[in-house]
Amino acid sequence: MPQDQDPPSRVVCFGETMAQLVPDDGLPLNTAATFTVRTAGAESNVAQALAQLGIPVSWVSRLGEDALGQRITRDLAATGVDVSAVRFLPGQRTGLFLKDPGPHGSTVTYYRAGSAASTMSPADVDTALAFQPAVLHLSGVTPALSDSCAAAIRYALTACRAQGIHTSFDVNYRPALWPSPAVAANQLLDLANAADTVFVGLDEAEALWDLASATEVRRLIGQPSTLVVKDGARAAVSFGRADEPVVVPALPIVVREPVGAGDAFASGWLYGRLHDLPCTARLRLGHLMAGAALTSLGDHFTIPDTPERLLAVACASSWAGG
Repeated sequence: MPQDQDPPSRVVCFGETMAQLVPDDGLPLNTAATFTVRTAGAESNVAQALAQLGIPVSWVSRLGEDALGQRITRDLAATGVDVSAVRFLPGQRTGLFLKDPGPHGSTVTYYRAGSAASTMSPADVDTALAFQPAVLHLSGVTPALSDSCAAAIRYALTACRAQGIHTSFDVNYRPALWPSPAVAANQLLDLANAADTVFVGLDEAEALWDLASATEVRRLIGQPSTLVVKDGARAAVSFGRADEPVVVPALPIVVREPVGAGDAFASGWLYGRLHDLPCTARLRLGHLMAGAALTSLGDHFTIPDTPERLLAVACASSWAGG
């Protein structure tokens, strides 16, 4: 395991975060009597996990100048995420969604159309790039929100390439946000092929592009220097430019709620990259972080151990997965 490294460089996460209303005690939405308000967003989930791991991280977005917007920034700041660049819009509202959790997936009802975050534009990307991050993390949720958000993501990928900033893109296909699967398939493929590191679930690849294996996904998404294909409870596969693919089995986990595990996996993998670890260790860190998320009812979770111990497990000679 690397020793005595300099503090890792900053990561910036760019995208919408909403308030999330979750029934207490894991009860169904239609019978629960009490609820908890939480903070949830693909990119801020990654930011919160990285902050817990000791990575300097900023989250850039727009929020309504309302109570939910204030709560989101307070919650993110409390976990160590820098929110200094968040823009508050008077007279506009922060997005909200209701979550009906279950062990095999959640039913989600969004109240986010016309949210403050849906007005994001390339100008917000310039704000993010002003941090001069080592990594800009994006997801496929953002381009589905509006035309200006889609333009922002395209601009981000182009600007980062010009400035030598590494881009991390999680496909994060959310069918309810797209006008049709065909539109999503075309746009997400173009964006993925413009990024440096791409994360995609094999189930997403099947739904979007009718692909049945990680190798088929790599043939389609051939441009990124790194492609990580997550195959649920089975394994994750990392493809580089020329090296043979690296496969690491997932850990056996009793799933309490699956949403947020993909974001957690991305945070673990990025943590390994920032520490210049080999692909095997990066994938292990992804599994360790995803495992913690799978046992939490919320999208956000507490990391399963200290960063130092997680690094030690990731770099050990043996692995408990499979």
